[in-house]
Amino acid sequence: MNVHEYQGKEILSSFGVRIQRGIVAQNAQEAVAAAKHLTTETGTSWYVIKAQVHAGGRGKGGGVKLAKNLKEVEEIAGNIIGMNLITPQTSAKGKRVHQVLVAEDVYYPGESEPEEYYMSVLLNRGTGRNMIMYSTEGGMDIETVAEHTPHLIFTEEIDPSVGLMPFQARKIAFNLGLSGEAFKNCVKFVTNLYKAYVGLDCGMLEINPLFKTSDEKIIAVDCKMNIDDNALMRHPDVASLRDVTEEDPTEVEAGQFNLNFVKLDGNVGCMVNGAGL
Repeated sequence: MNVHEYQGKEILSSFGVRIQRGIVAQNAQEAVAAAKHLTTETGTSWYVIKAQVHAGGRGKGGGVKLAKNLKEVEEIAGNIIGMNLITPQTSAKGKRVHQVLVAEDVYYPGESEPEEYYMSVLLNRGTGRNMIMYSTEGGMDIETVAEHTPHLIFTEEIDPSVGLMPFQARKIAFNLGLSGEAFKNCVKFVTNLYKAYVGLDCGMLEINPLFKTSDEKIIAVDCKMNIDDNALMRHPDVASLRDVTEEDPTEVEAGQFNLNFVKLDGNVGCMVNGAGL
């Protein structure tokens, strides 16, 4: 089961993972109110408006915009909400946007330069172990990085009998080129991120970009979270976050009868309920 970015961030925050703060809005007026609240709470004067759909590459389709004042917040949110957002991960029709996340600006000036990194936790099916994949090339498609600069992708496999070890978290921070306070914050971030991955029975947890602010904070600017459907009975609070409007209606209907329907092109599909039936 996939969750929206704002939902994933809220869940991560409960595990002690530092996140980019934001408020979800259903219309332009709510977006302005959210921006005002963020200014009071965080001091931010610029805002990032993000379409909330289950698809990556939102920025490429015009679903992520920067607003420099409240007038722009209202205008941008009004344009994004209701649009059919087409990204490299959607169909040609795109996905209808019903809500946006109004988030704080994290590119504020400070003593050091902000940096973007990539990090994900997933299962290495070849070894049967969880692994943390990370790179200094944040904000980009990891497939592009793998194709053109594979030497910039690092992986750290986790022994299931002992879990993530402290030296592994430190190794990750070191390979990202961090030092000082940012190094310490990254070690804490990685440790809590892996706790969230295991504790939630995630199939995949991707942070892109993982961000170092100008004052050495390490935060999740984006969050792509997938929960193992077979483990949802252990997480009723997470299961309640399911947004069926983001899923294919035929797959949702099949699921109501405990069938797995896989939609293919044209009028072809695959429907199974196990045992090769």
